[in-house]
Amino acid sequence: MNKLLRQTGTAIVYLFLIANAIMVLSPVIWTVLASFKPGSNLFSSSFTGFEFTLDHYRALFTDTPYFMWYKNTLILATANMLISLFIVTLTAFIFSRYRFKAKRNVLMGVLVIQMFPAFLSMTAIYVLLSKLNLIDTYVGLLLVYVAGTLPFQTWLVKGFFDAIPTSLDEAAKIDGAGHLTIFFDIILPLAKPILVFIALMTFTAPWMDFILPTLILRSEEKMTIAIGIFSWIQSGTAENYTLFAAGSLLVAIPITLLFVATQKHITTGLVSGAVKE
Repeated sequence: MNKLLRQTGTAIVYLFLIANAIMVLSPVIWTVLASFKPGSNLFSSSFTGFEFTLDHYRALFTDTPYFMWYKNTLILATANMLISLFIVTLTAFIFSRYRFKAKRNVLMGVLVIQMFPAFLSMTAIYVLLSKLNLIDTYVGLLLVYVAGTLPFQTWLVKGFFDAIPTSLDEAAKIDGAGHLTIFFDIILPLAKPILVFIALMTFTAPWMDFILPTLILRSEEKMTIAIGIFSWIQSGTAENYTLFAAGSLLVAIPITLLFVATQKHITTGLVSGAVKE
């Protein structure tokens, strides 16, 4: 009887997982098929028939500014990753290894700020960037990205740094190492998992974001890929759904490869950062 109950429970779990997989994979499969189907409207992209074409992929690079949007997004994502990684690691190192007045209050303030939804600041962001003449500039967009991700990621990296024994710092100081030497030669190599995780998160945010670029960017030549491909279907009379599907798949490929290649570091970094102070 107990064996039958265990087998029944196992079967239910597998059925539940299979149902979830079908729900998750169905839109992906539909998008893949749609990108290879002839025609341009939504109804030409069904699961029936075996007609395939590469015309949509050719059109992306010959008939549309897709490559320019792709390049813009790649530049933004890479710049955000490098700037955020530099600022976050230094800030987290200072909070983890240094003692100063109001340190705890500052950390709690950063934590409280994270509790407010980002959408509450949209109007303030637009007004501030407008006053600084940074509307329709990558500098303004990068400022928002870096400032928006700094609080949470600082907490995450600080938790990882706190888990690194301070005895390593003390041993290095005895050997004559300075603060920068300790940071670059001891802390950073040991913090590789969390740094890889932060790098991927800060790279992915601009790559997939739609709201902030829509708010800040105006010129077509400065559009990111999310705004660009969405413009093909935002009109009620637009019939570029198969082209949109092809563009969407090419957007997903770099992110998917990065996550697969660094999956081990992502998991380790995410779990290891959750250390109570």
